Amino acid sequence: MDNSKSTQPIGLFDSGIGGTSIWREIHALLPNEDTIYLADSKNAPYGPRSKDEIIALSFKNTDYLLEQGAKIIVVACNTATTNAIKEMRAKYDVPFIGIEPAIKPAATNTKTNTVGILATKGTLSSELFHKTVADFKDTKVIEQVGYNLVQLIEDGKTESEEVFSLLQQYLQPMVDENIDYLVLGCSHYPYLLPQIKRILPPHVKIIDSGEAVARQTKSVLEKNGLLNTTPHQSSQAFYTNLDTAVLQSFVPGFPVSKKDF
Repeated sequence: MDNSKSTQPIGLFDSGIGGTSIWREIHALLPNEDTIYLADSKNAPYGPRSKDEIIALSFKNTDYLLEQGAKIIVVACNTATTNAIKEMRAKYDVPFIGIEPAIKPAATNTKTNTVGILATKGTLSSELFHKTVADFKDTKVIEQVGYNLVQLIEDGKTESEEVFSLLQQYLQPMVDENIDYLVLGCSHYPYLLPQIKRILPPHVKIIDSGEAVARQTKSVLEKNGLLNTTPHQSSQAFYTNLDTAVLQSFVPGFPVSKKDF
């Protein structure tokens, strides 16, 4: 890789604001890196869409980030990763970091041999997810689609009774089955942690992929000579193709612009 690219930004995209949970971990670990974040809220949620639609949207987002000079693309969306990362890696000559449900640590560490996963339909029905689950035949994996959760988060209703009621409906059966790990399989869901913790018993561990994705991003940047070691005040840019107010509420203090991408 060309070292002169090291000062170029990290590009991230998601179907909406959820991937800001991933951006937050990357920015905390790599504060010297410039970032550009795309919230494709106009097309959210990706979960119910077909594989072909998800691939097309992922290409569109990647094209825009590359036009802005991104040196690496973080697919901060489980649905886009599980449905389109293979196609993205085949099409573009740039490193990609994907995000997929952290089944492995849950299945490896479970004491009850029962783990739950809350994710979108697009993630749970993907070939990549099925391959991952197949590696842990001795563990009971309870899958639950988080119907309507992404849309409610996009509408800024993370603390609403409506969200709590849905979470209760989705998680209580898992608790009844004696899960000791819950995997959050959507980058939007970490914003529901306070609500989720009201429902789960204290011994149930919750896993999301944010920290692991940040560490992997750093590792890939180092391996490709792309880590920005120039002392400077880093810049963080956020773009949405819908209402800026919701995205702004998740990244207070950072500039948010509306762009048609």
